[in-house]
Amino acid sequence: MIIDGRALAAEIVSDIRKETAGMSGLPLLTVFTCAPNFETKKFLDLKTKRAAEAGISVSVIELPPNVTLTQVESAIQQCAVMSDGIIIQFPFPHLATKDLIELIPKELDVDVTHYMGQIDGLLPPVVGAIAEISRVHNIDWAGKSVVVVGSGRLVGSPAAQYAASLEAVVTVVTKDSNNLATTKDADIIILGAGSPGLLTPEMVKEGTVVFDAGTSEEGGMLVGDADKAVANKASYFTPVPGGIGPLTIAILLKNVLYLAKLHRK
Repeated sequence: MIIDGRALAAEIVSDIRKETAGMSGLPLLTVFTCAPNFETKKFLDLKTKRAAEAGISVSVIELPPNVTLTQVESAIQQCAVMSDGIIIQFPFPHLATKDLIELIPKELDVDVTHYMGQIDGLLPPVVGAIAEISRVHNIDWAGKSVVVVGSGRLVGSPAAQYAASLEAVVTVVTKDSNNLATTKDADIIILGAGSPGLLTPEMVKEGTVVFDAGTSEEGGMLVGDADKAVANKASYFTPVPGGIGPLTIAILLKNVLYLAKLHRK
């Protein structure tokens, strides 16, 4: 079954809208960016559009290319008082990702960059998307063999933590590792390598669940880590585009609402 992430995302956005309609003052998401390229601007426009549909206000603050870490910290502190969520939109030239993440107040961290493996409450957007699909389709994780391809901070690392918290047997591999073939015996595969067509039909067994959260550009098109033919063998398959991607934005907005409600208490 091919998962329609856009439809699931629309349902979440609609539910958020119902709640924000009754709030005094729209929740505010503040996004910091620096020297955004075309792709980043396009993604920010999409976030802003979806946020408006959900009844959430977005303030995008573009910092100068030569901004210092101290200046970023000062900007965040100034906006923190009025914000319900704060995002640093990467890539961020010349400043270390780790240092920038540490500047985000945990009570405003809607990307959940400080994720500790929890399965309830605030979840990183990719993890939240996987959790939502699992909930809707009753996908069981306990005791299942899960292979995570990639160990990055956005997909691989949090996805592996999440699967382990659900008592799955987790193996993390990379696109260059010599144990990539472990996907052949996996019950669930999570892709986050950013390598077009890395996972082929010969590398999966019948009935495997495939969460493709790897994205890259090939021939001017957005593509995932899985060959599209993998869908013919998978019991559930998230396509790129249209699968995990739309859901991550919806989960992000859900996190903004979650924190906004806490702040208003």
